[in-house]
Amino acid sequence: MIFSKYKILSFAVFALLATAIKAQDYSLLSPNGSIALKISVGENINYAITVDGQSVLKPSALSMTVNDNITLGKSPKVIKSETRSVSQVLKPEVRVKSETIVDNFNELTLSFKGRYAVAFRAYDNGVAYRFKTNFRKELTVVSETVTFNFEGGNDIYFPRESEFQSHNERLYEFGKLDTLSTEDLASLPTLLTAGKNKLLITETGLLDYPGMWLTGGEGNTLHAKFPPFALEQKVDKNRWTDDRTIRVSKAADYIAKTTGKRSFPWRVICIAKNDADLLTNQLSYQLAEPSKIEDISWIKPGKVAWDWWNYNNIYGVDFEAGVNTETYKYYIDFAAKYGIDYIMLDEGWYVLGDALKIVDGVDAKEIIRYGKEKNVDVLLWVTWSSLDQKLEEALDAYRAWGAKGVKVDFMQRDDQWMVKYYERVAKACAERQLLVDFHGSYKPSGLRRTYPNVMTREGVKGAENNKWASYITPEHNLTIPFIRMVAGPMDYTPGAMINANEQNYAPIFNRPMSMGTRCHQLAMYTIYESPLQMLCDNPSNYLREPETTEFIAQFPAVWDESIVLDAKVSDYVAMARRNGNKWFLGAMTDGESRTMDISLSFLKPGTYSIEIFEDGINASRYACDYIRSVKNVTEKDVLPIKMAPGGGWSAIITPTN
Repeated sequence: MIFSKYKILSFAVFALLATAIKAQDYSLLSPNGSIALKISVGENINYAITVDGQSVLKPSALSMTVNDNITLGKSPKVIKSETRSVSQVLKPEVRVKSETIVDNFNELTLSFKGRYAVAFRAYDNGVAYRFKTNFRKELTVVSETVTFNFEGGNDIYFPRESEFQSHNERLYEFGKLDTLSTEDLASLPTLLTAGKNKLLITETGLLDYPGMWLTGGEGNTLHAKFPPFALEQKVDKNRWTDDRTIRVSKAADYIAKTTGKRSFPWRVICIAKNDADLLTNQLSYQLAEPSKIEDISWIKPGKVAWDWWNYNNIYGVDFEAGVNTETYKYYIDFAAKYGIDYIMLDEGWYVLGDALKIVDGVDAKEIIRYGKEKNVDVLLWVTWSSLDQKLEEALDAYRAWGAKGVKVDFMQRDDQWMVKYYERVAKACAERQLLVDFHGSYKPSGLRRTYPNVMTREGVKGAENNKWASYITPEHNLTIPFIRMVAGPMDYTPGAMINANEQNYAPIFNRPMSMGTRCHQLAMYTIYESPLQMLCDNPSNYLREPETTEFIAQFPAVWDESIVLDAKVSDYVAMARRNGNKWFLGAMTDGESRTMDISLSFLKPGTYSIEIFEDGINASRYACDYIRSVKNVTEKDVLPIKMAPGGGWSAIITPTN
């Protein structure tokens, strides 16, 4: 939804936005003038960026090679230049960060001889460009050149990958850009320092095209790399005997076949003058294609009681726990007690390879019926291949049963065929009013705006890794909001009730715990964005600790307003988010203990009740230790908080009248 007012500027006022400096050089300023984009058209097309007068990106080449090895961008001839200035307010269909987004930008589109154009945009918090083509016949894209040529001295948070077949769940290696080579491969987003600024590289508007990856280059350069077009695919029997890992077994020597008249994905550089600005950047949504769903009234964000992480380890019951109808009814009873919107039937409820063959002991229709009786809806997990084999039939059945959505898993690729699969699923689910949660997925790249029933996705190294590894550290948890979450919602799956410090943490697959304190987990319900927000632990653990559970149950999954109170990548974060007339606050720290002063000046004048969960005095040795308190506050108060190593702090503020 858009409320807009913009105008196409005449060439007479071209100097205000995109001045021709000389015959084939153009400049484009952000609305507030702090970011300048210089485009040079000579033997090639190059662009460069300055922020507050300081160069952050030196001239960097862009081009696209298509049919018959014609390179768009080689010896380019400008035949037309157009500019426009847009000032509008977007109302996102799903309020991930806010109920409105101010969308102001200046745009320059250069049309070239050869039926192609390049559009550039400058925002106050980033720049972007994309190709447009106007060919009459199908287009084969052989390659696309995307270059980022930095000034030097750049640090980088590098999500290293070994190959294109990947869940894109990465740790972020911190190092120097100039140590990377063309052999070093990374997925997106990727974060760099540039003097006092942070630059985050990502893409959006990704439809019918392969995803963009990065490699190092000579000196201080990053280059794009794209998965080749898939000609054949088959099950990787070295890893699985079922359909969970399907590899490209034969690849083409080109990256895409697509329609000749189209716009291509946006290449995006988000620019943050301080670390907090990364947490409020919404360019991934702003640049994406608008929604194709007219009626969104059925799209319902909410919290989800999730089974797989906790291994269905419920206890204190008179039946055998596991993947069975009785266990899922127990999940529903728990969800109903605390107002949790959904439960998830994750892996095990159907026979892998046949999305409509339900295992013995599970009555999916009865589970869904029972949930509706208790006002709890059901989401169904399925591998992408099982679903694809019976896409229409399976989705029709799920809809007829009364399920509200699907969690589609194990794609592990973003070649063009797979990217189109994501859109096919999103569209088919929208036609049946089903929500979608993509797992084993690439990063968010705009599909959530085009199909807002795509609520969240993985593509993040989240809590599930606690079942087998020790690298989901508090520092990692303080890194991902500033990088992965900038691209869009992340299904990290918080809510662990067994909490441990680094010295007494152990990965246990069938009885997992989290590293960091209880309040570290609670703060994630404020900090981490996911319109389907999981409660990862088992209902028995939540029922055993009603004080914590009642607190979690109050948190919404979407926000009307988000304010960053303090933030530093990998070290700490404090945020306040509003839903309706309530405010929800969260703070997290890395492996260091930390104190902060939280000003409540963002509140309107008045008296409020605040419920606080903070690290207990012994949280540094027993991570489950916490203190709960309730008191009255006003907008004039400043709250001193203290967090244990790997700790956190969480609060809910409610008006008293």
